[in-house]
Amino acid sequence: MALQIGIVGLPNVGKSTLFNALTQAGAAVAAYPFTTIEPNQGVVAVPDPRLEVLAAMVGPDRVTPATVEFVDIAGLVRGAHQGEGLGNQFLGHIRTVDAIAPVCRCFSNPDVAHVEGTVDPLRDLDVLDLELILADLEVVERRLDKVRSAAKARPRDYTAELESLEELRARLQAGERAAAWAADGTIEPALAREMSLLTAKERVYVANVGEEDLPGGGPLAETIALRAKSEGACSVVLCAQLEADLSEWPPDEAAAYRADVGLECSGLEALAQAGYTVLDLITFFTITGGREVRAWATQRGTKAPQAAGTVHSQMERGFIRAEVVSFEQLVEAGNWHAARERGILRTEGRDYEFEDGDVCLFRFSP
Repeated sequence: MALQIGIVGLPNVGKSTLFNALTQAGAAVAAYPFTTIEPNQGVVAVPDPRLEVLAAMVGPDRVTPATVEFVDIAGLVRGAHQGEGLGNQFLGHIRTVDAIAPVCRCFSNPDVAHVEGTVDPLRDLDVLDLELILADLEVVERRLDKVRSAAKARPRDYTAELESLEELRARLQAGERAAAWAADGTIEPALAREMSLLTAKERVYVANVGEEDLPGGGPLAETIALRAKSEGACSVVLCAQLEADLSEWPPDEAAAYRADVGLECSGLEALAQAGYTVLDLITFFTITGGREVRAWATQRGTKAPQAAGTVHSQMERGFIRAEVVSFEQLVEAGNWHAARERGILRTEGRDYEFEDGDVCLFRFSP
């Protein structure tokens, strides 16, 4: 599965600059609202040094990393749910993403006007949340109309769903995001997924700071970190403009410069790691007859047949067993054959739950 992250925020907070930095896709950037008219999408590799180690061991024809897809839509402004600006037109493009990354402007630049007049990231988040809540409220209202109509013929079949949807509507009308509602009860998680509620999605807050505030981010970034912590979410501090500039440098020079300013990794790595954390994802690896070494992302606790299905649906349907060894044990053994000879290559069945760093070979019936 490719991790999908939707980049959202007000205009002129650095969304498209960040998107360019992450994907090097060349999305239009300018110092005025609504530069992003069509949604930008880009797929990039998730950095993982373990993949390089496995590739050096196997010497495959192909090395395929796990990927993350970023979707950048037009900036949202007050009244977006009523058609103000352009962002509301493209909310549908991020309803299917796994997580949302609200980009919060934590830098001052007199050449880049703020749509609200002043720099205040918490106020911006409140504006953003309100527009997302109202967009979700429209979805819930439509669902309620549909369920009420169906309930006329079979009222008992829809009692629980109606009660749950009416509770959700009341919470949204009170300005509450759908996340807490979606975490409760028995049918709520499934309903939230089915309706693709924006305010029920996991979040990775991005504090976009000036280069002079790296690596810590400064007081404005601290307010974002505290907001994220209070919600059990993740936050990352980065300078989108610096990341965009460094994306054009040779990798070794970019890494050296990041080290000079106290950054341990690139913005892509920080955002991908945070995405994996909030979604509770792990990475496992497959070695296909020495031809390809590949990284795959899956939910923690995924059982072997479903992990096989991540590779190919036919593998899940015809799953027989999985031959598994941890990355660390495989590196210590030196190669797959040596791991088998040492007896550390395990045979796992349908109930085995994959762990981060597992290297495996799936046996299946075509």
